[in-house]
Amino acid sequence: MKFYRKQPIEAEQFDGSNEMVDKYELIDAGTMLGTHHSPELYLTGSGKVDVGDWIITDNFNHHTLMTDEEFKQQYAGLPVIPKNVANYLTDCKLADTTIETSLSGNIMLFSRARSHDMIHDILSWLCPSDNQDLFARAWLDGYQVEEDR
Repeated sequence: MKFYRKQPIEAEQFDGSNEMVDKYELIDAGTMLGTHHSPELYLTGSGKVDVGDWIITDNFNHHTLMTDEEFKQQYAGLPVIPKNVANYLTDCKLADTTIETSLSGNIMLFSRARSHDMIHDILSWLCPSDNQDLFARAWLDGYQVEEDR
């Protein structure tokens, strides 16, 4: 799943799931015609929603739509980080850790790691400066989790 967060907006890519239909209170065109579960869904005030479109939420909790192509043109691609690093980033933010402390490897947060290998993976990934730049971008803008290989 792709998730983008940058103030003052939040964007989530529509995957067609019932959870997202409910979350954004999408209107099923079929219900207007007496049938349910139509392939046509609409976001109030924004138009038809297709799988792959982005639902943008501003800081006033208003939703608008953007096609995937429009989104790619307007926003840079999100950094891709390993799952262990994503979990570490989340733990750091939940603990109100600064990005500077997080980049140096916050030992207190490693107590949540399941193994020494996990800690080694995180520290090894953070060592190259290119990865520190990716971590900082992920911290600020959001990220995608690297698929397991």
